[in-house]
Amino acid sequence: MRAFVITGPGQGGVQEVDEPIAKDGQVVVEVERAGVCGTDVEFFSGEMSYLHTGQAEYPIRIGHEWCGTVTGLGPGVDPSWLGRRVTGDTMLGCGHCQRCLAGRQHLCAERFEIGIRNGWPGALAERLPVPEKALLPLPDAVDATLGALVEPGGNALRAVRAANLAPGERLLVLGPGTIGLLAALIARAQGAEVHLLGQSVRFARSLGLTAWTAADLPALRWDAVIDASNAAELPGLAAELVEPGRRVVYIGLAGRPSLVDSRQLVLKDVTAVGILSASGGLAGTIDLYASGAVDPRPLVGATVELDRAGEVLAGSLRPAAPKIHVRP
Repeated sequence: MRAFVITGPGQGGVQEVDEPIAKDGQVVVEVERAGVCGTDVEFFSGEMSYLHTGQAEYPIRIGHEWCGTVTGLGPGVDPSWLGRRVTGDTMLGCGHCQRCLAGRQHLCAERFEIGIRNGWPGALAERLPVPEKALLPLPDAVDATLGALVEPGGNALRAVRAANLAPGERLLVLGPGTIGLLAALIARAQGAEVHLLGQSVRFARSLGLTAWTAADLPALRWDAVIDASNAAELPGLAAELVEPGRRVVYIGLAGRPSLVDSRQLVLKDVTAVGILSASGGLAGTIDLYASGAVDPRPLVGATVELDRAGEVLAGSLRPAAPKIHVRP
């Protein structure tokens, strides 16, 4: 089958690779749509930290935001999955360590991450092997575009839940990229007053969101702050801006260490929460999309064929909206 393979920094292309075979407890999914995110771009550039810690290596097949149809079943898999449209969790824990048994499989020290960690192949390919336990069915109301937005939406939903806001309270989201915009849309649907802060806010405003630059951010009470940026200075700003006694949520990752003054957290009695992965937020995101409460399809600026994945990763294709999808 055809798959996009990164062979080194700035190097990669579509190759013919072996078909996946569904092992015990696994299925094979024919990929309908896959999203490209910042993690994929970092693998292509060589900046992704896992490449330097031994948790990933070249060649690598990326892609962890996906949806598709189950076309093959391994031994022990419920036959009712065959032919169903699905998406799935990126984080694949071992299933027997203390973290997995406590429901924190996304933090398992031995986990695979689809298209990211420990060699599990990704979804920029015609077909993908996935454990049955990681699957989530997609209703008819969730089309291919929405299906490939479930994984980033799950991240955003977990961040919004961690902010612990009541309807009518005010949220500030730092970073109007895909995760920041999804968090804003989800929080707005749940009744929060949502504001965003970023360098470029035109697209956010086109979605009807209130967005500011650093030059015009008003001095309001921020009942929660979500940092969804990749700027090393913004985690500290989040702690500085949040209302005393409330929550700051960190989901963005900068390319260098971020400094947060712990005195801000202590003297303001602030709760700081870190969010890793969509695990725990996937089913809720599917419900939000299926009901129409949140429609993130405008975030997808382009959908391209697999042969153009290299252009996407190199930054050659720059649509107005932040997300690009690939049709394998």
